Amino acid sequence: MSVSPTLAKPRRVGLVIVDLQNDFLSPEGAYARGQTVSPEALLLPARVAPVAEAVKHQQGLVAASLFTLWPDADGQPMISPHLLARRPFLRAGDFAPGSWGQANVDGIAPWVDVSVCKVAYSAFFNTQLDWVLRRAGVDTVVVCGIVTNGGVASTVRDAHMRDYHTVVLSDGCATFSDAAHQAALTDMASVAEVMTCAQFLATL
Repeated sequence: MSVSPTLAKPRRVGLVIVDLQNDFLSPEGAYARGQTVSPEALLLPARVAPVAEAVKHQQGLVAASLFTLWPDADGQPMISPHLLARRPFLRAGDFAPGSWGQANVDGIAPWVDVSVCKVAYSAFFNTQLDWVLRRAGVDTVVVCGIVTNGGVASTVRDAHMRDYHTVVLSDGCATFSDAAHQAALTDMASVAEVMTCAQFLATL
């Protein structure tokens, strides 16, 4: 039996913004100190903010993941060995829970309903994101942020595995090379719809 489009239940959207944080993007942040900032990533808050605003106007939920380095008993950040090998400049206070560096950048902060702390690539791994999305009635997860072939790709695949209708915003995410960005988008197209921010806004 077919369902008339006018009677179909409208989807409820959850926008998941991955890691657009001060320590990643701000000139005073940890990654700027380590000279490891993607120029394309700096453009993302201005692109993502109108999407977040539109989602909220449609009674959707805007969630953000915050990469977090929890301190040990001596106050030193607990950093995975593979991350420390790639980012040796990380030090005590970087991405610390509740700190300025861990926080969402100002450009998106006003639109975020809930933030979850994460310790790995995926915004779903060992966080309460799935619980929050389901309690909010979300069935469509739209993912953006950094980096395309890391946190974004992992979050998109985890959303797909949890049976969400999944969308990735192609110009709402970035990484350190266009080749890696395009390859990741091509890969994610097998489990998600890939569209620009403008194309997604048109669907709303």
